[in-house]
Amino acid sequence: MIDRISRVHPVTPLLLWTPLVVSLLYRSIDADQVSPSAMVLIAAAALLAWTFTEYMVHRFFFHLAPSTPARQRLQFAIHGIHHETPGDPERLLMPPFPAAVGVVVLYGLFRAVLGPALAEPFLAWFLLGYLTYDYTHFAVHRGRPRTRLGRYLRRRHMLHHFVSPEAGWGVTSPLWDWVMGTMVERGRQPRRFSGAG
Repeated sequence: MIDRISRVHPVTPLLLWTPLVVSLLYRSIDADQVSPSAMVLIAAAALLAWTFTEYMVHRFFFHLAPSTPARQRLQFAIHGIHHETPGDPERLLMPPFPAAVGVVVLYGLFRAVLGPALAEPFLAWFLLGYLTYDYTHFAVHRGRPRTRLGRYLRRRHMLHHFVSPEAGWGVTSPLWDWVMGTMVERGRQPRRFSGAG
């Protein structure tokens, strides 16, 4: 059962979340709820919030310390199997059910903090950050990046997989690894790292 729901076809997140993103942005713009300059600020804040969320979820949820047998099975089903089979294309993107649960919880949080008028465009840009993460992760595992940035992101992520899985949790950005002191480079341990993640 867990195996079935932990798999996802590579096009599923795009088909699932793009209509919601378009709808939320359209509603925000059509209703004149947000000015163009405010939309730019919301986009920047939401994308930055996404990078932080990506780092924290990867570090503290996907790499949950397996202190009990049940927790070990949960961690393996959530993310450990991806580390065991990093080339499996059906295990490179977030499955719809846990992603949907996360979106509902985060939307409630965004609405409580920002109010309904700002929560919708914030969620839309946040979801665009999430889709960027999903497809960047897919590309670094399945593709051969041609750009300098793509090669850099691939190298960082492969170091996380094969050299130091206890560091390098940012996939789309090294920002929070740098801020939290969890950068990993070939042949080095992360600086100022003090936990198993």
